[in-house]
Amino acid sequence: MVAVDRGRYTCVVDDGAGGPERTVTAMRARELGRRSVVVGDRVSLVGDVSGAPGALARIVRIDERRSVLRRTADDDETTAEGRIERVVVANADRLVIVSSLADPPPRTGFIDRCLVAAYDADIAPLLCLTKADLAGPDTVLHYYAELDLPYVLVSPGSDLAALRERLAGQVSVLVGHSGVGKSTLVNRLVPAAERAVGTVSAIGRGRHTSTSAVALRLPAPAADRPGWIVDTPGVRSFGLAHVDAQSVLHGFPDLVPGTLDCPPNCEHTAGEPECALDAWVAAGNADPRRLASYRRLLASRAGETE
Repeated sequence: MVAVDRGRYTCVVDDGAGGPERTVTAMRARELGRRSVVVGDRVSLVGDVSGAPGALARIVRIDERRSVLRRTADDDETTAEGRIERVVVANADRLVIVSSLADPPPRTGFIDRCLVAAYDADIAPLLCLTKADLAGPDTVLHYYAELDLPYVLVSPGSDLAALRERLAGQVSVLVGHSGVGKSTLVNRLVPAAERAVGTVSAIGRGRHTSTSAVALRLPAPAADRPGWIVDTPGVRSFGLAHVDAQSVLHGFPDLVPGTLDCPPNCEHTAGEPECALDAWVAAGNADPRRLASYRRLLASRAGETE
């Protein structure tokens, strides 16, 4: 599944006989019921699968998904926004978290949210730091020093070989705030994509230039290592109401060892008098900013604050 647009699904068909791929437009068959079809799905088609202009096939089956990246509009599952899960992409291997180092500045809280979602979906994360010509990465990298988080640095005109190597042979979904240079990066990786590029306003917020998720074939230096990237619309939030509290903790693997001395059923919030995390972090075992970020997420899930 390459793209979804107003009830029409663009599918790439490979007959497996060594012939060229072709693009087929399809619609969802009634027998699927309420099952949604999303970018990244592998599906079965019937009907006119020739790909000829005006031809329309039907999607009659959705294969079991290897992974599902989800987000909600809110963290609190008791709210209407928190109860609505949005599937960002199916069958992704890697989540590329695109963050600029300046204009707008990096938001580690957003990156933390994406990491929680990636670990919950069992998708490997990759931090892509753009606009490296405007600021250095040391502050961000120091914040994630204990995670051994893979990263790449990108600036205008820089060599993208390291990034291409990490994306080769995989389905990678790119997520980031508006204005961080995601569409520019996509256009460099896939020149034929022609994704719209916007500017950043004076208050540091980018315009939403991508309006729908779309999968794009990566030009591969090696024919046996094809890959795809899924470009998603710029987002201002990444709700985690669909992630349970224990999985939120797994998004902060540097804090997990500090919970071993906590009492049973400890919620690890700032109000827990016997939570061992405070003393563990005070002893220098983890960055206090990481604990603060974790607890902000817990508070937001409880509908207390953001």
